[in-house]
Amino acid sequence: MEKILNIGRYLFPLSFLLYVGLHFGKPEVGAAFVPEFIPFPLFWNYFTALCIIAFILSAVFRKYDKLAYVSMAIYVFLMAILVHFPKAGSDELEMINGFRNIMLIGALLGFAKYVASDKRIVG
Repeated sequence: MEKILNIGRYLFPLSFLLYVGLHFGKPEVGAAFVPEFIPFPLFWNYFTALCIIAFILSAVFRKYDKLAYVSMAIYVFLMAILVHFPKAGSDELEMINGFRNIMLIGALLGFAKYVASDKRIVG
C-alpha cells in the first residue's frame, strides 16, 4: 500500500505537464488568458510554461520543493484572482476554473506542508 501511496508524490507534480503542453502547443490560447492590462501576452505564456517546468523538476527531484509548492500556489491564486473570478459573473466555466484553482491551492499547500522535504528557504 505504501508504494501505491508514494506514486502521488510524483503523479501530482507531473500532472502539470498538461499545462506545459497547452502553453507550448497552443500559445495563442494561453496568451488569451493574460489580462488585457498586462503587456506582452505571448511572453507571459512562455514564461509561465518555463516556471511550471521548474516547479515540476523541483518537486520531482526534491530540490527546493517546498519553495516550489508555495510559489506554484501563489501563481495559481493569482490566476484565480486575475483571470478566472473577474470573468465568473458572465461565464460559468470561469467560475468552475476559479473553484478548481482554489482546490489546487489547497493541494499545493498540503504538499508543501506534508510532502516537501527541502526546507532551506521556506522553513
